[in-house]
This record gives sequence, structure tokens and C-alpha cells, in this order.
Amino acid sequence: AAFISIQAFPALLDLSQDLEVSTVSCGSRHTAVVTRGGELYTWGWGKYGQLGHGNNISSDQARRVEHLVAEGLRVEEVVCGPWTTYIRV
Repeated sequence: AAFISIQAFPALLDLSQDLEVSTVSCGSRHTAVVTRGGELYTWGWGKYGQLGHGNNISSDQARRVEHLVAEGLRVEEVVCGPWTTYIRV
């Protein structure tokens, strides 16, 4: 099982400088960002599939949600709940 650190205080996002982030949302144990290009990146606790990668794997590294790219969907907005992630395309 991956160790997911819990950050109790605001912290800088450790993302590639190539990503131009337009919006960020945090759940209770996961985070999601939308880039200016409409891609969704998620990381954190994934036990309930809330990261959107088609599995229940947790990750401390931001990963692009490939399913959305494969479907040609451009994400406009993201909102994270405690164990969920909602997008508007």
C-alpha cells in the first residue's frame, strides 16, 4: 500500500513547470487540478476510485487522467468531495 502524506497546512503544489494550472480542488485526502489545456491531473488517496485512473491505487505523484484524453474530453472545472471527484466538460 502506498503511503499518502496528509498535509494539515497550505502547501505549494509540486507539479511540472510545463503544466499551466487553471483550477485546483482538494478532497479530504486527494487533490485534482485542471490545466489551461483542459487536462485533469489527480493524486492522493484512491481507495474509492476518486482519482479517476480506473483503479483504487493511491499516489503521491500527480497523474493525468488518461481516459478523458482518450475520449477527447476537455475538462472545464473540477470539484472534489470527501471521497469523490466531479468534473464539468
